[in-house]
Amino acid sequence: MIDSILAFLEHTGFAHLTWGNIIMFCVAFLLMYLAIKKRYEPFLLIPISLGIIMANIPPIATNIFASPSGSMPGGLMWYIQRGLYLGIYPPVIFLGIGALTDFSPLIANPKVLLLGAAAQFGIFSTFIIASLMGFDLRHAASIAIIGGADGPTSIFISSRFAPELLGVIAIAAYSYMALVPIIQPPIMRLFTTKRERMMRMKQLREVSKKERMMFPIVVILFCGLLVPQALPLISMMMIGNFFRECGVVNRLAKTSSNAILDTINIFLGISVGATTRAEIFLTRQSLQIIFLGAVAFAFATASGVIFAKLMNLFLPNNKVNPLIGAAGVSAIPDSARVSQMVAQRDDPSNFILMHAMGPNVAGVIGSALAAGIFLAMIK
Repeated sequence: MIDSILAFLEHTGFAHLTWGNIIMFCVAFLLMYLAIKKRYEPFLLIPISLGIIMANIPPIATNIFASPSGSMPGGLMWYIQRGLYLGIYPPVIFLGIGALTDFSPLIANPKVLLLGAAAQFGIFSTFIIASLMGFDLRHAASIAIIGGADGPTSIFISSRFAPELLGVIAIAAYSYMALVPIIQPPIMRLFTTKRERMMRMKQLREVSKKERMMFPIVVILFCGLLVPQALPLISMMMIGNFFRECGVVNRLAKTSSNAILDTINIFLGISVGATTRAEIFLTRQSLQIIFLGAVAFAFATASGVIFAKLMNLFLPNNKVNPLIGAAGVSAIPDSARVSQMVAQRDDPSNFILMHAMGPNVAGVIGSALAAGIFLAMIK
């Protein structure tokens, strides 16, 4: 009887538990706290935190990550994570984002495309820094995309360039997305004066339905021909938006933005969390990646604000509030909301949210194009 009990205990997770696993459980609980108590991206952080817990119950005891072998099926997470490692989940996420997003602010004020482009400075500058720190070009590119605060794009490029770093990069990207309301405001205030933050912008013109319908088609054609490697992300986003704007496939638009998006968020979040096993996550390299992600995000925010101020030197009659430059990162719509929040601290009657949505949408397109450029240039 005693031998049977000892044999049973030998096959439990407790027998193989390490301090690293316990630390990762604490990380998961911290993410849960931020999601539930602070309301920081709960639809992302809760599935991720639960995936972290699953991953750090010793796999040797659960076999949940086992790959298929002969006639034996693989573990549950092996199948769920195929969508992550094969790069399927990110484009489907973009489909839902497109179906949810109104591109009118960008169409009405196309010059803010430049702000979305300026924010990509964070990506390319961090690529250089990571390369100088010793990361090879493929790893440096994967890390740099964190600066766009775009989780799906970070996963998309990491699945091709650095699958072994995918978990750390995805956690960093989604964590910074969740912490946008904390990270961005100090940077925005540092690079602007109170007078600039109180600047009011002219009301945007009304955009016709024909313009809204033509925009996704033009973007697919132009971006697909210019950076073909970005087409999986760009095209899916624009397809979702065309569903929304054409007015005759409302069921497809609703399914893309609700049922499909929610389902993929669940699988993506759990899959990302499940890549963060202690022996992979708790390393010096992982800490460097998290640090570089923070640098990239800070650079992206600052460059957007600074470029908006430079634009105003050439726009004497139609200046932009520099705060909307910070919305050029891809955390949609959180960065636009933060721009609004910071502006209203100095002037509660100043409404720049719709203006900020323009560079926010441009930032999503910009980070996808940046990923496509890396995929095209780095072999």
